[in-house]
Amino acid sequence: RFVQEITTTANLQHPHILPLFDSGEADGFLYYVMPFIDGETLRDKLNRETQLGIDEAVGITTDIADALDYAHRHNVIHRDIKPENILLHDGRPTVADFGIALAVSAAAGGRMTETGLSLGTPHYMSPEQATAEKDLTNRSDIYSLGAVLYELLTGEPPHMGNSAQQIIMKIVTDEARPVTELRKSVPPNVAASTAKALEKLPADRFATAAEFAEALTNPAFAMPSGAGVQATTFQREGPWKRFSVGATVCAALFAIVALWGWLRSPTEAPATVSRLDIRPLQGEEVWNVNGRDIALSPDGTRLVYGGLGEVGRQFWLRDLDQLSATPMAATEGDRNPFFSPDGEAVGFHTASGELKVIWTEGSPPVTIVRSARPYCVDWGADGMLYFGSDGGGISRVPVTGGEPELITTPDTTRGELSHNAVDVLPNGKGALFVLWRGQVANAEIGVVEFESETIRVIAEGLQPLYAQSGHLLYVTADRILMAAPFDQEQMVLTGPSTPLVDVVEPASEGEAELSVSQTGTLAYRTGVQSESYPYWVDRDGTERNIDPAWRGRALYAVPSPDNSHLAVDIEGQDRNTRDIWIKTLDRGALTRLTFDGTENRAPAWTPNGSALAFVSDRAGQFDVWQKRVDGSGSSTLLVDMEQPVFLPVWSEDGQWLFFQMGAGGNNDIFAYQPAHDSPPIPIAASEF
Repeated sequence: RFVQEITTTANLQHPHILPLFDSGEADGFLYYVMPFIDGETLRDKLNRETQLGIDEAVGITTDIADALDYAHRHNVIHRDIKPENILLHDGRPTVADFGIALAVSAAAGGRMTETGLSLGTPHYMSPEQATAEKDLTNRSDIYSLGAVLYELLTGEPPHMGNSAQQIIMKIVTDEARPVTELRKSVPPNVAASTAKALEKLPADRFATAAEFAEALTNPAFAMPSGAGVQATTFQREGPWKRFSVGATVCAALFAIVALWGWLRSPTEAPATVSRLDIRPLQGEEVWNVNGRDIALSPDGTRLVYGGLGEVGRQFWLRDLDQLSATPMAATEGDRNPFFSPDGEAVGFHTASGELKVIWTEGSPPVTIVRSARPYCVDWGADGMLYFGSDGGGISRVPVTGGEPELITTPDTTRGELSHNAVDVLPNGKGALFVLWRGQVANAEIGVVEFESETIRVIAEGLQPLYAQSGHLLYVTADRILMAAPFDQEQMVLTGPSTPLVDVVEPASEGEAELSVSQTGTLAYRTGVQSESYPYWVDRDGTERNIDPAWRGRALYAVPSPDNSHLAVDIEGQDRNTRDIWIKTLDRGALTRLTFDGTENRAPAWTPNGSALAFVSDRAGQFDVWQKRVDGSGSSTLLVDMEQPVFLPVWSEDGQWLFFQMGAGGNNDIFAYQPAHDSPPIPIAASEF
């Protein structure tokens, strides 16, 4: 498939298209051959100059448009127009990688998510490409070229964000600022041409790349009066009007949103979306744990969250008309709070798995169920507590206590491990829940009808919540909060999903840090950002980005002894896997080193820089393994103890390996000589 697609694109012969000389397969590898261009990429030029002269930017764009028009007339769509794929020789542009995106897609058999590949670069994706539409037209390339021109003129792409998810959200929902707001000297016809190329609907863009090029050189060209692209807020038909993503969402510990501004009937008067960051005061900070630890009261006036107090981790209760929160007594170490329907009591589960209820006026907690191991409990209007359990289905128990009744059973033939994240429908006929299969990417949302015990899968995602406006709220594997019209009587979706908020923090077992009140208030937690950017920091405090083009979930970074490479452990897209990668400095290639096990973390260079020690769970628990950095040979087991081992560090002479070891979070520091068959020596072993 790959070779067949390359053969098709090899027939393109145009002065601004980089030709393909040859392609084929050798030793199991697919390859294609292009001529060498003695010059630089447009990205290199932008990195150096930031913005180009208007005449130069227009000239480059019209040449590229001419190449695209030729390719489109030969039924070839590029799909990945970006500055990195535009080569410059003596100032003349040549478009590279024509058809490569489609060729890779064909070779993957459409399994782009499984292979970890993506088509297009987020900043330059068209809206239809960002929403994964399969059948793209030439107008997708026109949008991407418009995005490139926008950057040539203003110094930045039309939509910026801290993560691919944020950028895609903005492409789909937000309007780009007119280029004249960022650069007043841009001629009206160039600004209008750029705006038309960036229209959300393909039908509103130029029909051909040739028309785009003609408009750029026609001083009389102007956008039609009242065109939507001139508006600063994206107008969407139906109930999803005037939606934009607040720039402060990423850094917020919590965000509070008046949800009904989004979720309203088309016949209702326009509503306002209000957004508030909630940053707890000093001494009332959030404690980041693996679980859903926020809950809004049904009337939306009170918030319970897990925080750090004088006695350790406990719940805090904050009235939203107050600046400070109050610690809740007798909740030390507890998890997963939820409110009663009247808002007067809060339920939770303890570290030992007990299900308890405490009244907010200060009464001591009451144990409802012992050893239930509940996940994400919901208090139904019928006086029952509904919960998922570790390794089981959904159960319910009267709030007065008793023996839990099992409602659902996981289907192990479909890989279901448990049913969790329960949300009982207001009509009492059924409940939404998550069918958990061990990974965020495989989680599905189901609905169970209590009377018939019938289960239907209605979406892919996490943490379903029913909103009183008649919508299903849920979080995707990419951490985007979605909303879809939902009929609770028929228990079916009645319309397509629409994104509301990006970067909602997932928790565990199908949960997410998300809560909605009956009055239309939404609380969610963003936690850490979805991407990290490794920096060098000099001793004088000067910071320098290692590679501005490198974005990912790099969690732990260690430079090689000669500072020529960086070893990092990088979190996978599903956030359930980690692997060791090696980054060549400066701005060099990123190469994956580990492929076995679920988590490979904490790399440590040997003193001569030839190999890396790292922690891996490939043998069942965390041990220390080692592998050569050139990838040759297999990994060798260095440290195999009865308890999990973490954070290895080599001594300078390579004789000793230091690491943490312990269970239950109370680790001690040990020294170990891998070359000698002797037990590790404790270096720091105490109660701490």
